[in-house]
Order: sequence, then structure tokens, then C-alpha cells
Amino acid sequence: MLNKQASSRRCRPEEILKALDIGPGYRIADIGAGGGYFTLRFAEAVGKNGLVYAVDTRQDFLAAIDLNARAKGLCNIRTLLVSGEPSLPEKIDLIFMRNIYHHLSDRSVYFKTLRPFLRRGGRLAIIEHKPDAGGILSFRRLFGHSTPKETIISEVTADGYNLMRDYDILPEQNFLLFSPI
Repeated sequence: MLNKQASSRRCRPEEILKALDIGPGYRIADIGAGGGYFTLRFAEAVGKNGLVYAVDTRQDFLAAIDLNARAKGLCNIRTLLVSGEPSLPEKIDLIFMRNIYHHLSDRSVYFKTLRPFLRRGGRLAIIEHKPDAGGILSFRRLFGHSTPKETIISEVTADGYNLMRDYDILPEQNFLLFSPI
């Protein structure tokens, strides 16, 4: 279900990948990897010299990603089961977070902890549902599965990042790209 949603034309995955401009050899952390749709796409983009970390709090999601990666012959994906503060085994070129911002409890600590894991020139991509998307009775609105763009920008810049780009390409989500200061 998660991969079906991420790959839908409405979510514009091809435009997201193009905007991220991922190159061979990149190191990427897909935080909140879910079903792994973007993890697998990133692994194809970074090639055999790159590496993608699928990071999630659910072992069943990570097991599914491992299974799909093997089926596709992708050997450049490592899964990381996490809880609490983020931790990565190395410096990363791109940290990608899609639809998880609203789940983070102490965002200030979270993003300050993440910052040292970004390489010089590294980027943080946040995609999050818009609060007004889907109408007044939408699941996202009823259960708080969204965050206003202004809140994300305010919180992340206060934690030591610069807003590089606000992509206005997704009808129901904000797509923001940051760099560490």
C-alpha cells in the first residue's frame, strides 16, 4: 500500500527524483522508508558505488525492503531499525524524509542530531502533507498527519539549516530542500 501511494502519478515521483538530482556514488538516508519505494529508486540512481540506508522504526517494513532489493538485484541498500534519536553509520549526501515530519516528537533535538551526519554540501529533503489537502474530512486532517509549511521552515531553520528551495510541484504535499549552516 505504501509503495502504491508513493508511486502514484498524483505524488509525482519522477519529478521528485529529478528535483533531487541524485548522482552516482551518493550516500542517501531514506528516513521513514516505509515500503521502500524511494529507497529502491535511490539505489538505482546512486549505482553500485553509492549506498542507500533505509531507516525505519518497523522491522516488517525493513524486511520487505530487503526482500524487494534482493528481487531487483540491488546490493547497495542497508536497512537500519531505529527508535528515538537518529543515528547513521556515516556522513550522508542526502537525507530524505517523506510524510514523517508530523510523527517526530521532539523535532528540534531530532534535526540538531541529524545535522552532523550531512556531508559538506549535503541536503535535507522534507516532503510533508499540506494540512488543507484532501478536504475537511480527510484522514490527514482528522488525525493530524500533516504539518504547515511555515512550521517546517521555522523549526528546521531554527535548528541550523538554510532553506535552499521550496518546490511547488506536489498538489497535496510540501517539498522543501534544506542545507546545514
